[in-house]
Amino acid sequence: MDGGRPIAHVAAEAGISRRCLAKWYARWRAHGENGLLDHSSRPATSPARTAEDIADLVEALRRQTKYGPARLAAELQRLHGVTVAPATVHRVLVRRGLNRLRDLDPPTGEQLREVIRYEHDRVGDMIHIDIKKLGRIPIGGGWRMHGIGTDAARASKRLGPGTGKVGYTYLHTAIDDHSRLAYTEALEDEKAVTAAAFWHRAVAFFAAHDIVPIQRVAPPAW
Repeated sequence: MDGGRPIAHVAAEAGISRRCLAKWYARWRAHGENGLLDHSSRPATSPARTAEDIADLVEALRRQTKYGPARLAAELQRLHGVTVAPATVHRVLVRRGLNRLRDLDPPTGEQLREVIRYEHDRVGDMIHIDIKKLGRIPIGGGWRMHGIGTDAARASKRLGPGTGKVGYTYLHTAIDDHSRLAYTEALEDEKAVTAAAFWHRAVAFFAAHDIVPIQRVAPPAW
């Protein structure tokens, strides 16, 4: 090495192989400090890479049909006489960011924009309130289980409370915008007195988790 010490001794002290040290030493001699920076292992050229015109066909078919790699390969052969392996189609989809259907708008096939969630800076800055109306499930299951108009479906309704109508339940939910801590109750209705009582219990719940004071409240978007 530059100090006159054998490269094998320096490599042993550094805990690396002689070959590895020789490689980095040669880089340093050739390029200085820049030679010690990490470099991409990607080749400068890729002669076997799928041609861009074929990749364009893959992308167009993917956006139009939402097919997977195997069906896209078959369609390329049927429509354009182009033979491409499904694995190659998959690589093209990954390269162009089309390999996940959830990233494509179903009606148009256009790329969906990245969802950036807005978030308040501190707990208690904003509490979101929501009420969701849900149909109760009859004892033994409803028409989805027994079929519409069947004797079993009618019997399941007669087993319900009161007049036999199963009715609804109302999920009252309060969520802190910053922490996403949520408090939910299943209540009998969504009347003002019910909602107000729920809010008082929600405030106590948040206070027990050190979310105080509550600055603002976003009511349900009715």
